[in-house]
Amino acid sequence: MLVYEFIPNGTLFQHIHNRNAPRPLTWEDCLRIAAETADALAYLHSTSSAPIIHRDIKSSNILLDENFVAKIADFGASRSVPFDQTHITTLIQGTIGYLDPEYFQTSQLTEKSDVYSFGVVLAELLTRQKPISAARPEESCNLAMHLVVLFNERRLLQEIEPHILAEAGEDQCYAVAELSVRCLNVKGEERPAMVVVASVLHGLRRSFTIDQTATRKDEWAGENSEQEEKHLREPRPIPSLQSSEVSTQCSMEAEMLSSHMPR
Repeated sequence: MLVYEFIPNGTLFQHIHNRNAPRPLTWEDCLRIAAETADALAYLHSTSSAPIIHRDIKSSNILLDENFVAKIADFGASRSVPFDQTHITTLIQGTIGYLDPEYFQTSQLTEKSDVYSFGVVLAELLTRQKPISAARPEESCNLAMHLVVLFNERRLLQEIEPHILAEAGEDQCYAVAELSVRCLNVKGEERPAMVVVASVLHGLRRSFTIDQTATRKDEWAGENSEQEEKHLREPRPIPSLQSSEVSTQCSMEAEMLSSHMPR
C-alpha cells in the first residue's frame, strides 16, 4: 500500500486553465511555483545521491499543498542515470506537448529532456494556454513552437492576457519568455541546466518584489501628498469669541474711552 501526502489545492494545470478557480494565481505565485519546481528538478539532476530524470514533467504533475507550495509528483516514468554516463537509451515515454523532440528522435534520455518539458510549463504559466490545442491554427497547435515564433517575431505580448501583463509588466513577461525559449531549444546541449534556470527565476522573483515595494511606496507617497493638498485647500473657520470674552472686551473698550473723555 502506498500512502501519499494530502494535497488540498490540486494541480498546477487546474489553476492555470480553470477560469473559475477559487484562488487565481498571481504573478508572484507563478514565479514562486516555477522557482520551487526548478529547485526540485535541479536537486534530482545534480544533488541527489544518484541523478534522476523525471521524464514526465508537466503542469498536471506539479501539485500545490495548502500553502500553494509546489511538489513534483508521479515518478513512475523516472530513470536514474549512472554518474559516468551523460544519457541512457530507453523506450520513448512522456506526454505529447511536453515531450523533448530530441529524445523522441534518438531515444536518448538526458536531464535536458526535463529542461525542455519545464520550458513548456513556463509557457503555460505565461500564456495560460494548453500545450496542445486545436483552438490555435494548425501551425501553432503546439504551444512550445508557438511561443518560440511569437518571441522571435516580437509578437509575444498579444498572446498574454491583459491582467497578467498589467500585473507582471513587459520586462518580466519577456524575461520569462526568453527563459522558456532557451529551455525549448531543439538541441539539448544548448539548453540551460536546471540549476541555472532556478537561479534566473529566483532573480526574477527578487526583481519583481523590489519593483512591487517601490510601486507601493510611490502610491503611499502620492496618497499622502493628495491628502495634504486637500487639507491645505479646505477653508479654515475663523475662531469665534465666547460671550464672556466678548462682554469683557466691550467693558475694557468702554473704560478706555471714558478715561480719555474731558469731564
